[in-house]
Amino acid sequence: MPRFFLPDAPEPGGTVELTGEAAAHARVLRLRPGDGVVLCDGRGRDFTCAVAGADGGRLTLTVLDAAPSRGEPALQATVYMAFPKADKLEHVLQKATELGAAEIVAFPSVRCVARPDGKSLPKKLERWQRIAASAAEQSGRGRIPAVRAAASFAQAMEEAARKDLAAFLYEGERTRTFRSLMTGPRPATAALVSGPEGGFAPEEAEAAAAAGLVPCTLGPRILRCETAPLCALSALMFAWGELD
Repeated sequence: MPRFFLPDAPEPGGTVELTGEAAAHARVLRLRPGDGVVLCDGRGRDFTCAVAGADGGRLTLTVLDAAPSRGEPALQATVYMAFPKADKLEHVLQKATELGAAEIVAFPSVRCVARPDGKSLPKKLERWQRIAASAAEQSGRGRIPAVRAAASFAQAMEEAARKDLAAFLYEGERTRTFRSLMTGPRPATAALVSGPEGGFAPEEAEAAAAAGLVPCTLGPRILRCETAPLCALSALMFAWGELD
């Protein structure tokens, strides 16, 4: 069924009116009275609805029941990605949302070519958040991942280190594998930190380890900057049963 995020969805038995972009999307889908629709409050609850009426640019829904969203993983994973070139971050945003990321954080790194300034970054963040919202609707998520930027490499590492599992994906690591971190009970939170096109500088890997992150390798092949975080997120979700 079509899915829309609506923070103020009423309880079962009530009615709600779709307007604006949601109503426009509904018109594209040619929804008619009796058709089913799912509303989500963005906090992990889904509301099954039926179209009660369509009038001009508005669509009226009757709320039938409410239940916890099935699309939300128990493991809260945050993807930290150094600013890449072009639209690579948009690709990662979309796919990480589909895979179940709770948050995506961009940050500056020594080898970053792209460095959004204070003037352009707010507009980029607004666009990135819209991409995450669209991907969340399409993939049946119960929450829209937050998209933000850390002011510095040090700030990003400090935040990431506070997660239960904090992996620093580093092509220079030769012994510790990402797979070796998938032991013991499932963590409640995880951080996956990946670098830009040129990878992390050795001093950044040292700083990350000093902050409490675990440098690890994703294997003998060099992955593109937009591939590495999605590979790690997929492996993480698989290892802890979130793809069952």
